Amino acid sequence: MTPELTALTLAALLQCVQFVLVSLAANLEVGTRVTLSPRDGTDLRSMVSPRTGRLIRALDNHFEGLILFTIACVAVTLADKSTAFTAACAYAYLAARVLYVPAYWYGLVPWRSVIWMAGWGATVLMLITALI
Repeated sequence: MTPELTALTLAALLQCVQFVLVSLAANLEVGTRVTLSPRDGTDLRSMVSPRTGRLIRALDNHFEGLILFTIACVAVTLADKSTAFTAACAYAYLAARVLYVPAYWYGLVPWRSVIWMAGWGATVLMLITALI
């Protein structure tokens, strides 16, 4: 497996951890009566604390970022462009995503955005590298 695909797999596992964190926090705050319901007409985000809301938004953000990162990892791998540079970019993305969760949870401004930009930039560099 290329280093990029390893980083992608670890990023997916991170997303699983984030999902568990959101689930635990939401269940503790609003109870399973709410979380197991279909929540028709109810937004869970409006029912939880600001910090749990941040965990939810961090998870949503990772879903969005993981799409481009997946494309970058697959493109680099299939184009046989895996290098030390693309591996470093992949692990920079992963490190940024790991740091992003506590930065968002604690509301660290502007660091949350700086961390996000580092991960996004690493992904863009991988995409460009796959093309050249």
